[in-house]
Amino acid sequence: MDLAESLALLKRGAAQIISESELRDKLSLGRPLRIKLGVDPTSPDLHLGHSLVLRKLRQFQDLGHEAILIIGDFTALIGDPSGRSATRPQLDRAQVQANAETYRQQAFKILDPGRTRLVANGDWLGAFSYADVIRLNSRVTLQQMLQREDFRNRLGKEQPIGAHEIQYPIMQGWDSVQVQADVELGGTDQLFNNLVGRDLQKEEGQPQQVVLLVPILEGLDGVQKMSKSLGNYVGLTDPPNEMFGKLMSISDPLMTRYYELLLGRDLPAELHPMAGKKQLAQEIVATYHSTDFARRAAEEWDRRFSEKRLDQAELPRFTPPPNEQNIISLVVAAYAAGFGLTKSRGEIRRLIEQGSVQLGGEKIRDLQAAVDLRPGDILRLDKTRAVRVQ
Repeated sequence: MDLAESLALLKRGAAQIISESELRDKLSLGRPLRIKLGVDPTSPDLHLGHSLVLRKLRQFQDLGHEAILIIGDFTALIGDPSGRSATRPQLDRAQVQANAETYRQQAFKILDPGRTRLVANGDWLGAFSYADVIRLNSRVTLQQMLQREDFRNRLGKEQPIGAHEIQYPIMQGWDSVQVQADVELGGTDQLFNNLVGRDLQKEEGQPQQVVLLVPILEGLDGVQKMSKSLGNYVGLTDPPNEMFGKLMSISDPLMTRYYELLLGRDLPAELHPMAGKKQLAQEIVATYHSTDFARRAAEEWDRRFSEKRLDQAELPRFTPPPNEQNIISLVVAAYAAGFGLTKSRGEIRRLIEQGSVQLGGEKIRDLQAAVDLRPGDILRLDKTRAVRVQ
């Protein structure tokens, strides 16, 4: 690609670039750029929310640039405070190392391993003496750190801020100095941390990195950011049928956004929403598994819902709470047990009133119904989810 085409590709799907003119100048240098992405292994799994920034890193790779993936084995011991309303629980080193190994494996579902430099920031941060920490801290002021919106919010609510949390953006910024990053990628919640990297590079006499931020992906609920802790995520290692089913459950407006952010194109206007959703689900399953798995997942979904042959379908198993017969309570429990989703009683009432909740193919309309679930019964929760009682 020529410069204009490369820049247009990299801008697509970006939420903010600081600055576009600097990125153009760096792309004009005629050498591979060092593109930095840091990930903290604070949990064992990556999800589609993480894939946005990994896909952007892959775009840089495909344009001939060097991807530097920093596994934050040291920064993960603190935990990124970005967007947090409370201090993260600290992980021990064994947890971090175990999570880091899964991150390495899952990231290469998207990245080209042959064109990726994989490093761990514990290699340099772990070697710091206390004097080194003091010298690095002298580069920033407390006023700078407290400009962070999340810190300001916590101060305003008289919520504690751990002194160690203030170290996080400083350490992330020092990572940029260590790898001499030309560009740093991150989500929009990383803006403050990335700008600290620019400041530290300038003090070290290095050219300042360009900051390219991608949007935060909404989870399956279409409201909150995709997060494993919220149960609204699609994991990169989810089984094909589960991945397909989760994506078929999203709303039509969210499907449009997923097309833009996950597939990098607009939803075809002529496609019926159901057909568009199936296409989205199939392409994503094919990306993280295979086209054969994607085809079989689509066939299984059709068997389960389009053809309503639930008795032959593979369904999540659900053990009802002891002595519970209230239909609303049972459906709330089934969502949590079968799909890891938290549904309010108000949401369940609406589903029942719409005729979405069915037992053995029969719609349940009575909000006060007492239901005796038996092993083998199929409880349908909505248009795309059902469980088998065990």
